[in-house]
Amino acid sequence: MTSQEIHFDCRRHAERGVLEVVPCIDRTPLTNLIDQFEMDAGMQPAGDAYGGLVPQFFRFGLMEDHFHGRSTGAMGPKTPVLGCECGEWGCWPLMAGITVTSDRVTWDSFEQPHRRTRDYSGFGPFHFDRHQYDDAVKALSAAVSSYGT
Repeated sequence: MTSQEIHFDCRRHAERGVLEVVPCIDRTPLTNLIDQFEMDAGMQPAGDAYGGLVPQFFRFGLMEDHFHGRSTGAMGPKTPVLGCECGEWGCWPLMAGITVTSDRVTWDSFEQPHRRTRDYSGFGPFHFDRHQYDDAVKALSAAVSSYGT
């Protein structure tokens, strides 16, 4: 099974000036990947609907817990991996199942909970080497801590 590489892009939200976290898979922002998937599938609305997660707007807890699927049951068993382009994850989230084993982390079962009829079965799954994934989450955690959220 092929593994993808993940890193988390921490940047200032263009309009709000707060830290925004965007997962990148094989160097491509997840926002770009999901936009392309939704546009190719003819979903409406699609394109520029998603943004990164803003830790300052919602207390995700430890990034290690959040990106291991353990931080919030706010919307069921899935974890928000993207939020709305406005910065609020509850507005227009991309949810994923996150499964962690001793050697692999998998993101799958994507959904947009405000459009339950959308079919995301062709999006993902994304498989990550556990060590590389954990290193990326540790780097994210350090970035979030140094930002002061």
